[in-house]
Amino acid sequence: MRTAYSVETVRAAERELMARLPEGALMQRAAAGLAAACADVLGRVYGSRVVLLVGSGDNGGDALYAGARLARRGAGVRAVLLAPGRAHAGGLAALRRAGGSVVEAGAGAGASVVRLVEQADLVVDGIVGIGGKGGLREEAVPLAEAARRGRGAVVAVDLPSGVDADTGEVRGAAVRADVTVTFGAYKPGLLIDPAREYAGVVRFVDIGLELGLGGAGAAQAEALQHADVARLLPVPAAESDKYRRGVVGIAAGSARYPGAAVLAVAGALRGGAGAVRYVGPAGGAVLARHPETLVSERGPARAGRVQAWVVGPGAGDDAATVAEALAADVPVLIDADGLRLAEVGAVRGRGARGVPTLMTPHAGEAAALLGVEREVVEAGRLAAARELAGRYGAAVLLKGSTTVVAEAGGGGAVRVNPTGTPWLATAGSGDVLSGLGGSLLAAGLSAVDAGSVAAYLHGLAGRFAAEGAPVSAEDVAGRIPEAWRSVVRAPAVRG
Repeated sequence: MRTAYSVETVRAAERELMARLPEGALMQRAAAGLAAACADVLGRVYGSRVVLLVGSGDNGGDALYAGARLARRGAGVRAVLLAPGRAHAGGLAALRRAGGSVVEAGAGAGASVVRLVEQADLVVDGIVGIGGKGGLREEAVPLAEAARRGRGAVVAVDLPSGVDADTGEVRGAAVRADVTVTFGAYKPGLLIDPAREYAGVVRFVDIGLELGLGGAGAAQAEALQHADVARLLPVPAAESDKYRRGVVGIAAGSARYPGAAVLAVAGALRGGAGAVRYVGPAGGAVLARHPETLVSERGPARAGRVQAWVVGPGAGDDAATVAEALAADVPVLIDADGLRLAEVGAVRGRGARGVPTLMTPHAGEAAALLGVEREVVEAGRLAAARELAGRYGAAVLLKGSTTVVAEAGGGGAVRVNPTGTPWLATAGSGDVLSGLGGSLLAAGLSAVDAGSVAAYLHGLAGRFAAEGAPVSAEDVAGRIPEAWRSVVRAPAVRG
C-alpha cells in the first residue's frame, strides 16, 4: 500500500532522523536518490545538458547536490538561481567543485535563461519544497513554461513546485513534471488530482524516515495495490452456497431509465455476492439481459432477504423506494438520484445505529449536496470527500479523475484509487460501479473496503476494455472478471 503523510508529519520525522545523523547526511541521501533517478531518465549522462531550477530552501539544496553528482559523471550542469542570496551554500559549493556553473535569474528570467531551459536534455525542478502554498511566484513562471515546452524531460524534487502537498490543490501556475522523485514518504498531493496530473511518474526514495510508528503522525491518504486488493476480495469456501455468499438487492431504474438498472445488475453479478435481487419497474429489461437475477415487483422491505442494498441509479423521483432502502438494517450504497432523494437525517440515523452506508457521488452531485460549485469539489477532492462524510456520517466514494474514499465521519486516511482511464467517463459507468460496490458490501466487506476495491477493479476493467479506444459501460462490466483475476494472480511483489 502506498501511504501518504502530511507535510507536518514528514517534517517532524525528518527532524527526528537528522538529530541522529551527521550533519547533512539526510540531504546527501536524498541527493543520491535524485541523481540516480535523473541518470535513469537521461540514459546517457556523459555529455548531457542538465539545468537545475534552484529556489531558496532545502529543495534547492537537494537539486544542487544531485547536480554535482551528475557533473562528476560528465554532464554539463548549470544551476539557475531564483534567489541568489539564499541558495543552499553547501550545495552551491559542491556543484562548483564538480565543474557545474551558476546563472542568476534575478528578478526575472531573461531570454538567455529561458533558452537555456528550453534546450536542456533534463530540467530539475528544485524551486519550491513541500511546504510551498499557492502557485509559483511570478519570477518562476517563465522558467516553468520554458521547461514544459522544452526538449528535455522535467524531474521534480519531492513535489512539483506550485502544487499543494497536503491537499492536491493547484492554485496557480505550477511545474509539470515527467517524473517526481519523492523522499521518505508519499505526499497526498502526489496521489490526488489535480496535483497528481502535474507529478508524472512518481519515484520513491527511502531515506530512512520512521512514519506511522510511535505516534509519529497518522497517514492522510493511502492507495491500495494489487496485493492489498487481493487480500480483501471475497473467496467462497467449500461449504458456501449462493445465500451464504451474500445477496445484494438492487433498487434502481425507472420507466425513463431502465438501462441504469440493467447496468447496476451487470456490475453486481460480477462483484462476489452469491445472488442479485432486483426490485423496480425495469424487471423485464433486467431479466432479458440477466436471467439469473431474482426479480421482485415488491419494494425493498418486502423483496426478500438481502445482505446489502444499492439504491438510486436511474431512480428518477422515487423518494419512497430510497427511504425504504435506508430504513433497512443492512449496508446500503446510495448513488445517482438516490443521493438527491436521501434525507440527511435518515443517513445519519443509520450511522447512529451502526449500519454502514456508502455514498458514491461524482463531483457535480457532491457539489449539490455541499451547496458549492462543482469547480470547488474538483479543485479540492480530499476536503470535499471528508466534508461530505462528516455531514452525512457515511462513507463517501467521490468519483472522478482521482476517485477517493473517505470513511464515515471524515476522519482517518482517505483511500485514493490508482487505477482507471479517462475512457471511463462514459454514460452508465457509474451504474456498473455501484452494482459492483453493493455486491462487495453484501459479501461482507466494510463500506470503505467495498468502495475502494470496487473502484480499483472498475478502473482496471476500464483499462482492459479501452486499450486506448472508446468503451461502453457494458464493455467495462464484461471485463470485471478479468480485472479480478489479474489482481488475484499478480506476483506478491506488485503489492
